[in-house]
Amino acid sequence: MTETFEQIMRQIDQNIQRIRSQIADAATAAGRQSDAVTLMAVTKGFPSPYAAEAARRGISVFGENRVQEALTKAAALPNLRWEMIGTLQRNKVKSAVKVFQRIQSIDSIELALALNAAAQTLQQPLEVFVQVNISGEATKHGVQPELALQLGEAIQSLPYLRGGGLMTVAPFAENPQTIRWVFAELRALRDSFQAHFGDSWQDLSMGMSHDFAAAIAEGATLVRIGSALFGGRK
Repeated sequence: MTETFEQIMRQIDQNIQRIRSQIADAATAAGRQSDAVTLMAVTKGFPSPYAAEAARRGISVFGENRVQEALTKAAALPNLRWEMIGTLQRNKVKSAVKVFQRIQSIDSIELALALNAAAQTLQQPLEVFVQVNISGEATKHGVQPELALQLGEAIQSLPYLRGGGLMTVAPFAENPQTIRWVFAELRALRDSFQAHFGDSWQDLSMGMSHDFAAAIAEGATLVRIGSALFGGRK
């Protein structure tokens, strides 16, 4: 039987309550405050009413993987904060800086230069994260860990970019404890960024629907949750 819209919205409400409780439990277990972890709702593949319901329930940060999809949703929901968490092609940079308040997926100096130029045109500084491919998987995007500081230096030199943290995507694992090392290594790299550049590089965007508790245990400040909030993508 097909779910009604009202049933779907009620399920989203219940999911948000459950995920918030799990975030709080994971933070407490790690000796952290639950408000030190931001819950991002990842709306890739879900319609605008899903994001609107999440916003009604107090979620304030929304992640999108594709520029065009974000443009459509931002037009429908202009007061929400949208962040880019997917691979950003350079030919989409000018559109991206108009819709996203933060880009989490910088993985090259060339992309940093293009974003700086676009932000300069708007006369509006842009906060960015460096995406790091900690696991080394060929299917994952991100700069290699040993080149991350070099990319950070490039960002620091660009007047319209503001470095704010690091992001990674861990491999899928049935037991998330087996990939905690990915989150631990990103945290260690973040500590190196802070030692090198200062405390502005403080955020750790890591952990998704299946592994966010392990990421929180290793210091995540932002977790990116999609299917656990909204269900399976159609």
